[in-house]
Formats: sequence, C-alpha cells, structure tokens
Amino acid sequence: MKRKFAVSVVPDGEWYVAQALEVDVASQGKTEQEALDNLREALELYFTPPAPEIIPKIHQIEVDVPAEETIAAT
Repeated sequence: MKRKFAVSVVPDGEWYVAQALEVDVASQGKTEQEALDNLREALELYFTPPAPEIIPKIHQIEVDVPAEETIAAT
C-alpha cells in the first residue's frame, strides 16, 4: 500500500533535514534529494512491523536539550 506524507525540508549547515509532518520521523542528507530519499527509507522502516525472532537491545542515552524558555522564545 502506498501512503503520501507532507514533508518539510530545511537546510542545517552543510546538511538538509527532512521531516514527515504526520509522524515523528526525520532524516538528513548532503542534498535535499538525498534527505528525501533517506526519509523515504526511514518511513519504510518505521512502518515495518518488528520481527518477533529479533530481540532489540534497549539503551538509555543522555542528550543536552535547551531550557523550555529558550524553546518558547524561538
């Protein structure tokens, strides 16, 4: 089945970031087309059901994020 998604693409330094607006999936590429192609692949993986015979490794990561006041001001 084919499904269409609205996608935003923005430059970010030397990269382009593509994000599907209906779901929380994003990717990047050196060109706008590469970002779109990578997002297409990421969306296909996102909607592929997990295989029950593959047990995922669960990790926790720590990420610096800006304070909420900074986010609200932009």
